[in-house]
This record gives sequence, C-alpha cells and structure tokens, in this order.
Amino acid sequence: MPAQQQKWLNLFMKVLPLSLLFLLTGCSERFVLLNPKGPVAEVQKDLILWSIWFMLFIIVVIFVLFAIILWKYRERPENLDYEPPDQHGNTLLEIIWTAIPVLIVIALAIPTVKATFELEKPPKESRGVEPIVIHATAADWKWIFSYPEENIETVNYVNIPKDVPVEFKLTAVGGMSALWIPELGGQKYNMAGMGMTLYLQADHVGTFKGRNSNFTGEGFAHQTFDVNAMEKEDFYKWVKETQASAPLLTKKQFNEIIQVGVLKDKLTFSGTHLAWVDFAKPGEHLDNIPAKEKHGTIKLEEVESDHHDNREHESHQHEGH
Repeated sequence: MPAQQQKWLNLFMKVLPLSLLFLLTGCSERFVLLNPKGPVAEVQKDLILWSIWFMLFIIVVIFVLFAIILWKYRERPENLDYEPPDQHGNTLLEIIWTAIPVLIVIALAIPTVKATFELEKPPKESRGVEPIVIHATAADWKWIFSYPEENIETVNYVNIPKDVPVEFKLTAVGGMSALWIPELGGQKYNMAGMGMTLYLQADHVGTFKGRNSNFTGEGFAHQTFDVNAMEKEDFYKWVKETQASAPLLTKKQFNEIIQVGVLKDKLTFSGTHLAWVDFAKPGEHLDNIPAKEKHGTIKLEEVESDHHDNREHESHQHEGH
C-alpha cells in the first residue's frame, strides 16, 4: 500500500472510535425529547423523527449519487480528451432540480402545519374531558403557578392530574421567558402584558423537569420547576389538604416573591395573586419595574417613557378613526 494511502487509513482508524463514542452520547434515557410522557410530546416526537428520517434519506441519496458520479466520470487514460456535452438551457433538468426542493419542503411542511394547528387545542385523546386551568407566571428567576378554580398558588412546582388536559395560561412579570416541559411538550413564550395558552397532558405518573428555555440573565440556569403528575384521586386529595392547611397568600408575600433573584424554595399558598393583579393585562406588569431598576437590569424612566409613547400613539390612532 502506498505511504499516502497508509497515512489516511491510520488517521481514519484513529478517528472512527472517537466518532462512535460521540454517537453513543445520544443513547441515554436523559434524552427527554424522545421520551414522551404525554400525547402532546408524542405528536412532537413523531414529527421530529419524521423530519430526521426524511432528511437522512435525502443525505443517503445524495452521497450515493455523489459516489456513482465520482466513479463513473473519474479520469482514466482512455478519456483524457473527453468533453462533456453542453447542457445549458436543458428544460427537463431545470424542472427536475427545481421541483425536488419544492417537494421536500411540502413533505416537511404538511405534517408540521397539521401538528401545529392540532396542538393549539386540547389533546384529541381527551377532548371530552374538561381541562384544568393553571396560570403559569414567569418571574426573574422563578415560576408561579395559580389554580383559579381551586384557589391555590404554588411556586417552583406544579401538581397536575394524570390523563387530564392542562390549559396553561402563560404570562410574565418581567422579561420574556418560555415555559418548557420536554417530556410533556414543546415550549411557548411567557410575555408580560399579554397571555398565551399552552395545552399539555401527562399520561404517566411521575415527576418531570420544567425550565425556562429563553435566556433571561444571570439566574436563568436556576429557573426550573418540578411537574408532579399524579392519579386523579391523589391530586384532588392534595387540593383539599392545601385549601385547608396552606397559608393565605398576601400582597406583601407575593411582592417579595416576584423580586428579582433566584428562589430555590418550593412554596404553597391558598388564594392566588389573580385576586388583585393579572400580568397578562397590558400595564399591570409595570408594578415590578422598580425592583428591576434596583438591580440595574432596566431603567424606570425608559419604561415609563416607552409606556407613555405607546399610550400617545394609541390615542392618536383612536382620534384618527
């Protein structure tokens, strides 16, 4: 074997084990995206796998064609003076290489669009079941969950019943966050001054990790929470016990909770902050601005100026109509 070929073979034999080791990093149960524990995550997993296998098929076809062309049209002694035919303006070829990417986009877009609209409603497996409504409010850097019907509020954890759809009402006190529970479904943004809705459901009992998937500063890595999926009987038992024994949430306690900073404790209250403030309504999230100004993350005069400009703009639009 020539020395140059031997050199490349030795390099390949050294790189191959490292490549296999890299691939093995994906063989862990901690790869939660492909370990769904609810119908929403199951739909999204199928969509991810469809995209992966479809694109892998395209890659294989390309490399096979690449190898065939390299071999068939390699330079040989008998074709040193070969001149390929001029294919400029070949209508058939131009139609083919234009149609192929269009078909690829269609094949990926149809299931994606279908799944996206489907997931804006409760999971079809539980369409006849009344969803439990939970307001999920993001604050720097903690999560606040309010149960308006049950009159309960928790911090940094949320309990949900198994096999019951959950209608999360998403908003934020300050910066834009994103609620993400990988084993139950994809993320959706929490934004101050507006509300978003996210439907999720657990069909397994267990504790699942939730987090903020949108970077929000120095405490971002600690903005996590636990999702405890339990049997319906256990969930409603917890509701009754909490309503009877948990301390009543006060405005003072709530204002302390939403101050900028990491909160590692898990807290439980009877009553919710929705009784006096709803951060999904425009303007009400400004109550937390002084705390942010103290920590140097925002300037109060800038926010007030922007808010004043927006109000003037809305007023001019109204007068114009």
